[in-house]
Amino acid sequence: MLFALALLLASAPQRIVSTTPSIRLLLFALGLGPKVVGVTNYCRYPAEARTLPRIGTYIQPDMERIAELRPDLVVIQKNPVQLQARLQRLGLRVLELEYDSVDQTYSAIAQLAEAGGVARRGVELNEKLRGELAAIQAKTAGRERRSMVFIIGRNPGAVDGLIAVGRKSYLTELMTIAGGRNAFADTIAPYPKIALEELLARNPYTIVDMGDMANTETVTEQQRKAVVGLWTRHSALGAVRHGRVFAVSSDVFVVPGPRMVEAARAFAAMLHPEVFR
Repeated sequence: MLFALALLLASAPQRIVSTTPSIRLLLFALGLGPKVVGVTNYCRYPAEARTLPRIGTYIQPDMERIAELRPDLVVIQKNPVQLQARLQRLGLRVLELEYDSVDQTYSAIAQLAEAGGVARRGVELNEKLRGELAAIQAKTAGRERRSMVFIIGRNPGAVDGLIAVGRKSYLTELMTIAGGRNAFADTIAPYPKIALEELLARNPYTIVDMGDMANTETVTEQQRKAVVGLWTRHSALGAVRHGRVFAVSSDVFVVPGPRMVEAARAFAAMLHPEVFR
């Protein structure tokens, strides 16, 4: 048994490159942060990641820079640019993960923990996340399934050109866990374009708007108030009339992984403030 443990520790990667913010979060949550030697340009959390070498973006990684870092593991998200094959041609060990749903996130955690030599930590993290999400779901059990729309894109300074979260997004699952339902859960596209008229017809209980706040780190409270103010001219929407429009700018809504519990809890507070304060 001691020999097997020594072999496992010897084969565990010591220099890991992360190619997305969500992967970097997973690595740190699994205690593998000290082994991370490269992150993407947009990695800001946790604070330790800010000082690490940058390797470009998810879609346009700097292959030369990655090779210079001499990683013994590069972790990537399944993508359309054949990144896995390109990295493997450089002789690098690559782990490709997919986490477009809550279950896929659990699977990604387990795979990454195994590859990093910390399989038990993966089991513990998944147990913790499942327990916290179950607790949120239990608090809203039996309550009205209030509808929510999450706007992830629109024309700057206007309520048009709307893009919403659709059926296949993991955020739709988190809305359900939070005691709600996605008003656009019947769409085929994961992020459909929607007309204002369609939004008026569906009249969601709550509107969450992240459309003007792609750079989550620099958004001010004044900007968030301005976003809410854009909706005031559309008082035919119940969410507008009753003050249930929320402008958000946190990474917890756009980076799948350990922080999905924070997103679910935020949704629950918007949908059921009588339970979540």
